[in-house]
Amino acid sequence: MRGIYAILTLWGLRVLFFSGLLMVPMLGLAQDGNAGIAEATNRIKGYFDTGCDLMYAIGAVVGIIGAIKVFNKWNAGEPDTNKVAAAWFGSCIFLVVVATVLKSFFGI
Repeated sequence: MRGIYAILTLWGLRVLFFSGLLMVPMLGLAQDGNAGIAEATNRIKGYFDTGCDLMYAIGAVVGIIGAIKVFNKWNAGEPDTNKVAAAWFGSCIFLVVVATVLKSFFGI
């Protein structure tokens, strides 16, 4: 039992040593943390306008679907048409307001 432990320990030390040698060249490729954060900020700012446009498009699709559902309820004479219309209209307004507030909040 002791011989197996010694072999495993020796093998583990070899693996640890060689994996450490493989990591040494990567230290020269490391970048400054501030440069990485600045690059991430620029990329997110680039995607932000696209995301806001996507939210506007989703709001438009939700508005069209809501208008169709409210129209069908209204033609069927259902009594809760006003409640459904307010819910669909509110969800559309929420999407548009969130996109606009996020743009103004982050100054983009």
